[in-house]
Amino acid sequence: MTDIEVLLDNIRPRLHGYCARVVGSAFDAEDIVQDSMAKAMSNWNENEIRNPEAWIFRIAHNTAIDHLRRTTRFSWEPLDETAVEESDEVSAIEHLEQKEMAVLALSIFMQLSPLQRCTVILKDVFGYSLAEVADMLSITTGGVKSALHRARHNLGEFRSDLEKHRPALPLAGDDAQRLNEYVDRFRSRDFEAVRSMLVADVTLDLVGKVKKVGVGQVGRYFSNYADLRLTSVEAVSIEGRSALWVTEGELRYPILLNFAENGGIASIRDFRHVPSYLRKMLTPVLLNV
Repeated sequence: MTDIEVLLDNIRPRLHGYCARVVGSAFDAEDIVQDSMAKAMSNWNENEIRNPEAWIFRIAHNTAIDHLRRTTRFSWEPLDETAVEESDEVSAIEHLEQKEMAVLALSIFMQLSPLQRCTVILKDVFGYSLAEVADMLSITTGGVKSALHRARHNLGEFRSDLEKHRPALPLAGDDAQRLNEYVDRFRSRDFEAVRSMLVADVTLDLVGKVKKVGVGQVGRYFSNYADLRLTSVEAVSIEGRSALWVTEGELRYPILLNFAENGGIASIRDFRHVPSYLRKMLTPVLLNV
């Protein structure tokens, strides 16, 4: 492996954790990380890049912000460089509590402005210095201090009501019924019945491995599961999306489904082969069956 490949492999879990908390989705973060790593590989020049880690985080940060601009009503708050006194900083114990909240709930970070979100994740969750955070975000150290101060204050307010900030998002429309039907057939290994639910131009993304398009190609994917010994297959909602939560021995992973207007399966995203750091950030909500 080249130096850049080794570095990307080492920091990939942190890149994913950062992007997931910035955009509020562990699934979207995986796409952002893959895109960012491709950009880093194609633009790498060891003779010109002074701080490779900060440079890679800056690519991931910009890619995550571009995602927010496309998918949300994005507003980057005005940069405030007002000096913050040391006495205004929170204690190390409060840092730890905020760090624990970061693991517990992605949605709590979505209550912060994007700039506050980015600074507190990099500084309090991952432990980068103020100067490193400023380099990664391409802002001043004073701007980092100001945003970080406000983020810590707001997280302190949220801490007393954490459950409110991680709601169990319901599935839309008839998706719950469709998902339960798919899971019943998948669980009983009636893969011919499962194939009958696929639309003609269905897509499959076996994340990190292969992509397929069309009933002919995607239909063969189920043969792999016919040979596996699965402990359980449950119908769940994850981040408000329809999913199977599969247990295969000690391995647990989601398979996301997207339904077409006619009720057929339009796309499948199978996360069996993704690194464990993504799966650990997911909180499946079991459907009432």
